[in-house]
Amino acid sequence: MSKKGKILVAMSGGLDSTVAAVMLREEGYEVIGVTMKTWDYQNSGGSKKETGCCSLDSINDARTIAVKHGIHHMILDIRDEFGDFVIDNFVEEYLAGRTPNPCVLCNTHIKWEALLKRANMLDCEFIATGHYAQVRNENNRFVISKGLDDNKDQSYVLWGLTQQSLAKTQFPLGGFRKTDIRQMAIDMGYEELANKSESYEICFVPDNDYRGFLKRKVDGLEAKVEGGNFTNSEGKIIGKHRGYPFYTIGQRKGLEIAFGEPMFVLAIYPETNTVVLGREIELQQKGMWVRNINMGKFESVLKPMESLTKIRYKDAGSMANIQQDGDKMKVIFNNHVKAIAPGQSAVFYDGNDVIGGGWIQGSFDV
Repeated sequence: MSKKGKILVAMSGGLDSTVAAVMLREEGYEVIGVTMKTWDYQNSGGSKKETGCCSLDSINDARTIAVKHGIHHMILDIRDEFGDFVIDNFVEEYLAGRTPNPCVLCNTHIKWEALLKRANMLDCEFIATGHYAQVRNENNRFVISKGLDDNKDQSYVLWGLTQQSLAKTQFPLGGFRKTDIRQMAIDMGYEELANKSESYEICFVPDNDYRGFLKRKVDGLEAKVEGGNFTNSEGKIIGKHRGYPFYTIGQRKGLEIAFGEPMFVLAIYPETNTVVLGREIELQQKGMWVRNINMGKFESVLKPMESLTKIRYKDAGSMANIQQDGDKMKVIFNNHVKAIAPGQSAVFYDGNDVIGGGWIQGSFDV
């Protein structure tokens, strides 16, 4: 019997989850490692060799590491749940003219549910992952805060986790910098793993060609959407495009047409297969509505409050006034921000703490 109890750790075979699992084992937990098989790249029709967290090599690496450290290991096949929910949503969002955020959706509805379900079956008190974030209990609320390493902080992709999920979650790496974790891996004898380059691609689109993925997933998509109009913000037709699902808000490159000056995607209208283009200054907006919010640090924000608000993962964030309206949040930025993209996540911060987050519904100027 371990002195700290049982904990279920998500092990991808990569650097962060490996160090997290070994760290918890050395702290005295009885660690059970689980590697989740979420997708089959060979069925997606891509051209790139299978890599990443779901490849056979990664699964074998996770098992080998677990055995070396006396960690019981299992493989969890959740391809059906993942495909039905995450990949279908990914396709549907692009077909609706929005830019999806599949990693947030997967964390919230697939990975955590799968981990918690197995943790309960195995009598584990907690689950743990290798995310760079922190969680604590304050005023009877479980609060996610940024990881110590600003460059690796992953709190943005965790806004959807419920209070019930956070009550059983640990993030062992949250108080460390990435350089510390690399050195720990080297000290453990995993120098090759410590120096391995990281991938930031969507796991089920490892060739980073989401347009090709959409074409393979939706029969006859190109024929259905090709030949739509580029218009300017006044509605004047200024060219033809390849089909609205193949563009995203803020896009400049890949328009395949010269306008004499840089042009950006301002809006996408699926119902008319129209993509609106304009100058960079036209991308600037001051307001947005965020739907399906999930509250973190506070149960609600019924009165206006100041918040650092991030509208994409690598966004440094901008100060804004936020106020809750039912399951939506009205956001007024102090200054104009660029390329607010419907479908992306918006996350609100009070210092380093996550107030909550949701899906961007649309923007407006004030």
